[in-house]
Amino acid sequence: MRFLFFPTALLASALMAGCGSGISLDEPIEGPIWQLEQLGSELIEPSSDPRRNAQIQFDRSSGRVSGSGGCNRVSGTYERSGSTLRMRQLGATRMACPSEAVNINETQFFAALQATASYRLQGGSRLSLLDASGRTVATLSTGSAR
Repeated sequence: MRFLFFPTALLASALMAGCGSGISLDEPIEGPIWQLEQLGSELIEPSSDPRRNAQIQFDRSSGRVSGSGGCNRVSGTYERSGSTLRMRQLGATRMACPSEAVNINETQFFAALQATASYRLQGGSRLSLLDASGRTVATLSTGSAR
């Protein structure tokens, strides 16, 4: 019985030590360029022109988020703590989009960014943005995940 108890006690002790060590257990989203794959349940086809793909990037050092809706640039600030994610002061350029479909997707993408309350990172290459009720409003991936 001691043999079974010792590894369990050792594991619990190690886990508790990690809690007070200052090590962040959350998953960082900063660094890569996140390309839009899905808005809600609607798949978004990538453009043949990579400059026309909706994407965002988070910069930890400045606390800024920036990207594109496929037509217009967007930027603002963000706050992340654990799985909580809030994007604030989002602003976008106002150029005419090449098609109504691009305009609609871009408008929905910017609305999804505004509605984001938390996130889920899967495998380090797929990012789901969730609203306050936990619904997925957008799914993004790094270029290598497509």
